[in-house]
Amino acid sequence: MQPMTLTEKILLHHAIGWDKDYVKPGDILTISVDWTIASELAWNGMNQTYDALGRPPLFNKDRFYLAIDHTVDRNTLANDPRTQRLVQLSRSFAREAQLSYFYDANETIMHTEFYRQFVRPGDVILGADSHTSSHGGLGAFAIGLGGADIAVAMVLGRSWIQVPEAIRVHYAGRLAFGLTGKDVILKTLGELGRNTVALERTVEYTADHLEDFTPDFRFTIANMTAEFGGLNGIFPPDGHVALFMSRRFREEFREGGLWFRADEDAQYVETFRIDLANLVPQVAKPFSPDNVFPVDETVGQELDGCFIGACTTTQEELVLAALVLEAGLKEGRKPVDHPNRLVIPGSREVARNLQEAGLLQIYEQCGFRIGEPGCSMCLGIASDRAQPGEVWLSSQNRNFPNRMGKGSLAWLASAPTVAASAFDMRISDPRPLLEKADREKYERLAAPRQGLPEVVYTEPRVQKGTAVAEESGDGAAELAATVEGRAQLFGDNVDTDAMIAGEFCHLNDLKELGEKAFYHFRPEFPERVRNGENIIVAGEGWGCGSSREHAAWALKGAGVKAIVAKSFAYIHKRNLVNEAIPFIIMRDERFYERVKDGDPLVIDLQKGTVTLHGETYQGEPLPGIMRRIMASGGIVPHVKKRLAAAAQDTVAR
Repeated sequence: MQPMTLTEKILLHHAIGWDKDYVKPGDILTISVDWTIASELAWNGMNQTYDALGRPPLFNKDRFYLAIDHTVDRNTLANDPRTQRLVQLSRSFAREAQLSYFYDANETIMHTEFYRQFVRPGDVILGADSHTSSHGGLGAFAIGLGGADIAVAMVLGRSWIQVPEAIRVHYAGRLAFGLTGKDVILKTLGELGRNTVALERTVEYTADHLEDFTPDFRFTIANMTAEFGGLNGIFPPDGHVALFMSRRFREEFREGGLWFRADEDAQYVETFRIDLANLVPQVAKPFSPDNVFPVDETVGQELDGCFIGACTTTQEELVLAALVLEAGLKEGRKPVDHPNRLVIPGSREVARNLQEAGLLQIYEQCGFRIGEPGCSMCLGIASDRAQPGEVWLSSQNRNFPNRMGKGSLAWLASAPTVAASAFDMRISDPRPLLEKADREKYERLAAPRQGLPEVVYTEPRVQKGTAVAEESGDGAAELAATVEGRAQLFGDNVDTDAMIAGEFCHLNDLKELGEKAFYHFRPEFPERVRNGENIIVAGEGWGCGSSREHAAWALKGAGVKAIVAKSFAYIHKRNLVNEAIPFIIMRDERFYERVKDGDPLVIDLQKGTVTLHGETYQGEPLPGIMRRIMASGGIVPHVKKRLAAAAQDTVAR
C-alpha cells in the first residue's frame, strides 16, 4: 500500500466505489459522511436548498446535529424578529425531521457540545461553519462547507472531495505552564502566515511531546486552522482521545472510531517546525489573525472591553483564566470599575463545571458578566457587540474589520491574557499571575497528562467497486462559451465577512443581499457592478474566513458575472460552484501587472482563459465534478437530476 497521511487514510476508508488501495492529492472521491452539523444561521440558507430539493427524507436523522448559537442571547431572542424567525425555522425543522440531536438557544456553541460528546476519531464531519475544523482535534476529518453542500450531504449521506495536499506542522520542545493552544496557533500564524502554506491543504499536527496536548488544547489549534487557511487540521488520535471519550455522559459515543495514524514515510508538501521552548503569550492586532506579536510588545494598550468566549475558547482556557483572576485577587489587585467585561462558557455543561468548581464566582468578583452559551461578541450581531472605535481584547478566533460590531477593533489573545488584562483594562502579561495560580486546582480540573491508555492503530478498509461517475469523474462538461465585462480590482485575502457582514446573513433575497455586498468594506461596490465593472479580479485567498454561502449569494445578487483570482479559499470556491458563479484560477503574473480597474475582459470558461487588451492568458482547469455542477446550473439542479434518475431506476427495477 502506498504511504498515506492521516487525512488520506480517512478519505480512503470512506471512499465509495474506489478501485485503488490508496488515494493521493488531486484524486476526486465520492465519500460517505458520518455527520453533518449546522447552526440556525446556516440553516436559514440550508432550508432554501432543502425546499428546492423537495424536502426529501434525511439520510440519517441521527447523524444531523443542529444547534442554535450564532444570533441568540436572552435579549435578542425576546426582542429581535430576525432572531425569532431564525430560531423558529430551526425548531420547526427539528420537529419535522425528528432530530435526535437538536440543541435549542443558549444550550451550547455548536462546536463545543459536539466535540465534547459526539466526535470519534476517523469520522468524516461536514459542517456549515468554517470552524468545523475544530473536530480534527480528536483525529476526525472535519471541514466546513457552505450550507448547500451540507444540505445535500444531509439528504444523500455522501459528498465529493478532492484529496488535498498535506503539510505537517511539528511542535518541538515543551511549553511553560499556562501557555495555551491559542498561544501556539497564534505563534504558528505569526510565523507561517494566513492563507499561505496551508491554503486549501490538510494540516497534520505532530509534536515532540504530544502527551502535553490535551483534547481541549488540540481543539483550539484545529479550530483556528480555519484562520490558517487549511482545509482541515488534524491531530493523530491517542490515549488522550480514548480517555476523553470514555468520560462522556453519552454512553454510545464513549468507544469506537477509526484509529488511524499517518505512515512514517507519508508524503507532505513541506514540514514546518515551531519551537515551543521559549514561547511567550501571543497577541494578534487588528485586522488579521496573523498580525501577531509577543505580549511584551503590546503591554499597556488601553482597552474598552474584555471578552472571554467563542468556540475557540475551551473549558481548560476558561479554568486557567479564572485561576489568573483568583491569583490577582489574592495578591490584592482590584479590578477598575468598568462595564465591559464578559465571559461566555461554551455550553451549559461547561458552565456547570465552572460553577461547581467555584470559578464562575471568581469571574463575577472581577467584574465579569456571565452570559449564556453562544457565539456572542465573536460575531457581533446579537445584543452584545463592540461600539464603533472600541478596542476589545478577546479570546475569539477572528479580528477582521467590524467582526465584533461596526467599527470595532478586535485584538486576539488567550483567555489567561484577557483575564490578566481585565484588572486594569490594559493589555498585561499573564505570566506573573500564572506563576501564582493554583496549579493543584488546575491539574484537578484539567485533562490528565499521565496514565493515558494505550490505543491500537488499524489501517483503512478499502471498499472497491464501481466509481460514482456522476460525482467523481473527470469527464468534460459544457459551460457557457464566454463571459464579457469590465474589471473591478481587489487585493489578497478578501474574506467573506467583508463580502457580506454577519448582520445581513438573515437575508435570503438575492437582490437584497446584492445591495449589501461589501457594505462596510466597499459600499460603492453594487453601483460599480451595475455600471459594468462586473468581473472581480483579485489576488490570493479570495473568499477566506467564514463558510457563509451568503457571500456567494451577495455577489450573484449584485450582478457579478465572474471572478478571476490567484487562489480561492476552498469553502467559498465550492459555494461559487454550487451557485454556478463562473470563476477562473489565474496565476499568470503578467495578467495582474497589466489589468486595471474598468479594463474590458473576455473569459472563455470552457478553455479557462482570460483575454485582456487582445492578449489571452491561460488559467487552471477545473475538476470535472465542478464543471458538471456548474453546467447543471448549480448544486440543486445537479442533485435533483440524480434523485430523479435514482427514482426512475427504482421504478424500472
